[in-house]
Amino acid sequence: MVLEQTGTCQLKMHFMVDIWRAVATELAPLRCQFCDAPCAGLPLCAACRATLPWNDPACPRCAQPQHHDGVCADCLAHPPPFAAAWAPLRLATPTQQQIHALKYRAAFLHAHVFGELLADALHARGRPLPDVIIPVPLHPLRLWRRGYNQSVELARALARRDGLRVEPRWAERRRATRDQIGMHAVERRRNVRGAFVVDAGVRDLRVALLDDVMTTGATLAELARACLRAGACQVEAWAIARAP
Repeated sequence: MVLEQTGTCQLKMHFMVDIWRAVATELAPLRCQFCDAPCAGLPLCAACRATLPWNDPACPRCAQPQHHDGVCADCLAHPPPFAAAWAPLRLATPTQQQIHALKYRAAFLHAHVFGELLADALHARGRPLPDVIIPVPLHPLRLWRRGYNQSVELARALARRDGLRVEPRWAERRRATRDQIGMHAVERRRNVRGAFVVDAGVRDLRVALLDDVMTTGATLAELARACLRAGACQVEAWAIARAP
């Protein structure tokens, strides 16, 4: 019942955001959310878009920012459970502030912008598209408190652009894990161990897991293991931004 009510609240919020966006577009010209310059299509001008902290080059296995192409030494020594990782941006100004606004202040317009940026970067990436996108789930209690899952908002924004299949209910966080801010990599791995269960619908599918930020990759790695146990044939880890 709680999840059903939360889903209804999410639909209402989306409806209100869509109305606000339509009214705002009619009443005033679109302006860049960073510099307030007039722009078209997205509230992001070409100049600010060009200066975003793009994550290139990065390791194709863990998306860690680096100064050269190719798989990093850590992934060569200890390959992660996902086949590839991809985060088009680095977690730095102004990306970090926009993600925090989406995550903690329900700034859904940022999800729309990030979804468009993800779609553009996805096409430029040139890899086969997955069969399904699974947003990283929140525990039901945290979802109830926040009222929405920012990863679901990002996935829906991306899916609207490219028609990709999104299955937010195929993964469940069955254990309430502690907030991982300030944790080291080993602590993060312990914190999320055994936290996820994944629906058998992933069997024989290519899955992309989507989160807002990839820090150490512990959460995405644990969810990838759950997907592989459920029968997924391949798993990729996606995020808007990668923390260096």
